[in-house]
Amino acid sequence: MTENRSDARLKAELVFGKLQAPPSARDRAFEEINAVRAAGAEKVQRLREARLARELQDKAALKGPSEPGVPETS
Repeated sequence: MTENRSDARLKAELVFGKLQAPPSARDRAFEEINAVRAAGAEKVQRLREARLARELQDKAALKGPSEPGVPETS
């Protein structure tokens, strides 16, 4: 019975030690990769929004001024 307790305790201590251990180099590398991917996704989104805004602005410029007396719709 005493052996079971000490085995269980040993296993619990090993699991607890793994939880308390600092992140490994592999974990840090994955965190860095994920951060680079997230930054890239944000940049793509900003560029997409800028392109769409520029396209809308170009369409409005090509449309030209509206007829006098007719309200312009946006």
